[in-house]
Amino acid sequence: MTIQNLKSQNLILFEVISGSKSFGLNTPTSDTDIKGVYYLPKEKFFGLDYIPQISNETNDEVYYEIGRFIELLLKNNPNILEILASPEDCILYKHPVMEYLQLEDFLSKLCKDSFAGYAVTQIKKARGLNKKIVNPMPKEKKSLLDFCYVLKGYETVSLLGFLKENNWNQEQIGLVNLPNSKGMFAMFYDENKTLGYKGIIQKENSNEVSLSSIPKNEKLIGYLFCNQDGYSKYCKEYSEYWSWIEKRNEDRYNTNQQHGKNYDSKNMMHTIRLLQTAEQILSTGKLNIRVSNREELLEIKAGNKEYDALLEMADNLITSIESHYLTSNLPEKPDEQKVIQTLIEIREQLYQ
Repeated sequence: MTIQNLKSQNLILFEVISGSKSFGLNTPTSDTDIKGVYYLPKEKFFGLDYIPQISNETNDEVYYEIGRFIELLLKNNPNILEILASPEDCILYKHPVMEYLQLEDFLSKLCKDSFAGYAVTQIKKARGLNKKIVNPMPKEKKSLLDFCYVLKGYETVSLLGFLKENNWNQEQIGLVNLPNSKGMFAMFYDENKTLGYKGIIQKENSNEVSLSSIPKNEKLIGYLFCNQDGYSKYCKEYSEYWSWIEKRNEDRYNTNQQHGKNYDSKNMMHTIRLLQTAEQILSTGKLNIRVSNREELLEIKAGNKEYDALLEMADNLITSIESHYLTSNLPEKPDEQKVIQTLIEIREQLYQ
């Protein structure tokens, strides 16, 4: 099914303008995001073709089946609670059965983990992004050889420098394990290429060194240490960095570059907003998604706040949330049985 199917068959129960416009954070360049709730035709709901969610290609229009919507409300999912808490001027359509779903039946202490927990995840992402912006990675990928070192007296030198100094090729080197010494190998050199040594690595993208059979009485040329863990960590960071380069929103990235603060300012704005929302719910027992500090949040979005100051602000909000959690009068979680009964009544009306 498509969104057009929902509309043509009058299956939509709730439709709202969401995102920055519902929060009061929209600017002239803001997109219009639409969220909604629907129910399935009887034959699909009772058959095998249950569809929990429908969205358009750009994902700026998303609709949830009524059962899925209530399931997420019970978990205090931030996006879903914010849909139910949409201001009146953002509600495009509301079916009478939606009156059964009252916000106070869902707000609970679960929001500490759902709102603040998600925000903490975003802070970790922001730290990672900061690292990516500040430390760009060259496109040319390093090989395992770049993480190998040779003992030289009381020091270690890079393997590649060692090979260059001696005018040796890595393909002519044979390695054997040193017992009880992780990552340490004895090295031998096949000057005439007659001994069948496998080299240190057999392919440019090899993830581990190769071992060779060494004839007796061959001359030892040194000891090699391979930092396998360091190479694995580098490969992971390299993959994450270039995946980020490929998928990043260029307009958003350019905005971040222009303000020069080395963080995703839009992401940080929403992170702070989520933390403030969790603090509001736990301290007041209510949820008003229309922000009262629009200018402060837009200052963050514009990159006019220092990165460390924002992290300190987030830490202070998390401390406040933990404190309010202990004194909040909200239930530990919503009354699931009551909500399920409400869902049954809604479905009975819809499928009469």
